Amino acid sequence: MRPNQLEDRLIQFAIDVILLCKSIDKSFASEHLTKQLIRSATSSALNYGEARSGESTRDFLHKMKICLKELRESYINLRIQKGAKTLSDAQNLEKLMKENDELISIFVSSIKTASIKLK
Repeated sequence: MRPNQLEDRLIQFAIDVILLCKSIDKSFASEHLTKQLIRSATSSALNYGEARSGESTRDFLHKMKICLKELRESYINLRIQKGAKTLSDAQNLEKLMKENDELISIFVSSIKTASIKLK
């Protein structure tokens, strides 16, 4: 996958999370989890932009690991919200969880490849 394509997927993932979060119930837990979900989902896209302009392979690798960390956080948050039924749009929630899982796999693979190149 080309860097521009991955960036586009991350941006679309962040947008889709923001749109999904409009369907939350108004409980304290929902609002708390939703705010954190929006931060982690958008952070992965923003940090990937930083990674693409990394000053070195080590810098690139560090920023890619931050993206992965944020994607994993987003995934766990989505799982919690699914279990607690805080989001009313179950169909889009499943779609987002699948995309989130695919993005995690892409980053794990990219980090492994970059780590090998570093050695």
